[in-house]
Amino acid sequence: MPEAAAFLNAIGTAVPDHDIHHAFIAWAQDRIEDGRSARLFARMAARSGIDHRWSVLDRTRHGGSPVSAEGFYAQAPLPGTGARMTLYAETAPALGIAAIEALAAQLPIHGITHFVVASCTGFVAPGIDQIIARRIGLSPSVERLLIGFMGCYAAVAALRTARHIVRSEPAARVLVLCVELSTLHLQAVSEIEPLLAMLQFGDGAAAALVTAEPRGFAIGQPFATTLPDSERLIRWDVTDSGFAMHLSGEVPARIAAGLADPAFAAAATGGRAPEEIDAWAVHAGGRSILDAVEHCLALPQGALAESRAVLADNGNMSSATLMFVLARLLDGPSVKDGVALAFGPGLAAEGFGFRSLT
Repeated sequence: MPEAAAFLNAIGTAVPDHDIHHAFIAWAQDRIEDGRSARLFARMAARSGIDHRWSVLDRTRHGGSPVSAEGFYAQAPLPGTGARMTLYAETAPALGIAAIEALAAQLPIHGITHFVVASCTGFVAPGIDQIIARRIGLSPSVERLLIGFMGCYAAVAALRTARHIVRSEPAARVLVLCVELSTLHLQAVSEIEPLLAMLQFGDGAAAALVTAEPRGFAIGQPFATTLPDSERLIRWDVTDSGFAMHLSGEVPARIAAGLADPAFAAAATGGRAPEEIDAWAVHAGGRSILDAVEHCLALPQGALAESRAVLADNGNMSSATLMFVLARLLDGPSVKDGVALAFGPGLAAEGFGFRSLT
């Protein structure tokens, strides 16, 4: 019998309407006491490839950002984890539903049988999967799965789970949602490395429909690998004042070193030679990470254009980012042999192949 197939039919995306990128840069710049470090931060911010990052945090009465007077982060000490999780419980479902509505504007999403949600920037029970399912009127019989704390490659885990479901139950209609609120986790630090890490992150949500209906991208074989001795390079630490992101400045160099190893490079591309791949959906974790992938795999200029565009428009939205890149590719030319690839805590590389139907 022919092998069962699963298709990524469409993706809807959503971001808040509050752009906080330049306000954060000014706030961070003021915190760095050493002049040389301050100048380095300014250069790195200018070269980040990011123009906008969006936040669910409200503007102040006078239109100010979260770090301005009367903003969420105005007073020291900064809000505790409880206050941040209260906001997560209020705003994550709303942003997730906005992405689902954007998906529903493209195609019918009735008859959902499974709901897979990925989010690493908050905790609430009942989970946001239950909250959203109830608000959008999903049947109580819908099977739900909540993927937490996998970070930037969680979209891969969510989509491959949907693929497994559809391949085992061809009548399944799987709603996949990634929703991340990274701006809830600003930390009161003055060291340049954590400030540069926070400079990358914004809020966003993306929803996808995965079914056996031949529409969109066929989802191919998933793959995963891990760089040795790298588990401390990317991590979230749960603290009394939110989740502290640690993104080591060593990450791009370690990814480059890994991709220079033919065995790791083959594992990180699903065994394909880079010249065989005509579309790349690489998680936009940062400009230097994209540069490392492009250089080490000897990709042609513009191969990561969609990833760079997502980075410029939104920053790194953790798990939602890869979905934003795939959404752009779905709207583009036909793909014969594509690769989706994301790096995250571990330091792990995970991905899958994809192709258009024609």
